[in-house]
Amino acid sequence: MSLSDEWLLQQKLAITYAQALKPTANTSKVLKIKKMFSALNVKKIDQISNIIKGNLKPKPRIQMTIKSPSRKQVIILMSSENNSNFMKNLATHVVNINKLLRNAKSKILVNHIYSDPLGISVITNKVSQQSDLQIIDQYVKNSSDINTLQVDELHLPQSKSYLKIIGIPFFSHGNSQDHLTSSDVEAILKQNQIFNNINLASKLRVIKVSPKSDMSIIWIDIWDVQSSSKAKMLINRYFNVGRYIVTIQRTNMNSGVPQCKNCWKWGHATFSCKIQGYKYVKCNSPHKSENHCKFGWCCKVNKKSNPP
Repeated sequence: MSLSDEWLLQQKLAITYAQALKPTANTSKVLKIKKMFSALNVKKIDQISNIIKGNLKPKPRIQMTIKSPSRKQVIILMSSENNSNFMKNLATHVVNINKLLRNAKSKILVNHIYSDPLGISVITNKVSQQSDLQIIDQYVKNSSDINTLQVDELHLPQSKSYLKIIGIPFFSHGNSQDHLTSSDVEAILKQNQIFNNINLASKLRVIKVSPKSDMSIIWIDIWDVQSSSKAKMLINRYFNVGRYIVTIQRTNMNSGVPQCKNCWKWGHATFSCKIQGYKYVKCNSPHKSENHCKFGWCCKVNKKSNPP
């Protein structure tokens, strides 16, 4: 033990006359630790003392909900062809939608519309109600430059919460050949009333607790709001699956591994890509998908090929 460590230990053990009158066991505990572990420095002794006194750091809070973007927008999923045709008359569509909303005496106004790879987003001044969503939906689907068959139902942005169900056996009826599947769990959830107002955000995932275990963990992702109200209604709830009593618990959110749409590599988003230019996913050449016929080495050399 160095001289500096001894000095720090003496400073830690130094007490005033008023403090000496008060009964305390901290000093004696530190001295006992020092006698038992003479090779430890002051920091290690302090850590052991805190463990004995129970002054441990609080457990990290589980973040189970991914916050959604602003709900002052309406998301409409459609094909890329519908997207490009609809955006040609963008200003006209904004004016027409606002006229319909005013005629219905709605307080919602459309500020602007922008496109993304999956469809369009209608930005509004307030959160749209169900009647406003119906007006916007009817206008878009009745538009002359839209193929209605390639337009999905519009919706507001939603948050996603992550939960897990424990206590269900992995093998049904004790048969090692017949294990639990996601469709089996979905049928079980539909029969239970606590899941009546719950919508799944993705397919259920069923895994074994460990390679040698016969129990399973079911990971479920549900659509929720930013306050996680739907998830909080399910956490620590019990329900029966046959003769087993299973539990719903919260789990850390897992948004998945992002894939860049620029270089098509995993692990980073498109906006943070450091590669200048583009890469086409099928031939890994530096051009966009619409210019593949002109610049793609696989199609440019073979003139008789049928490029994608």
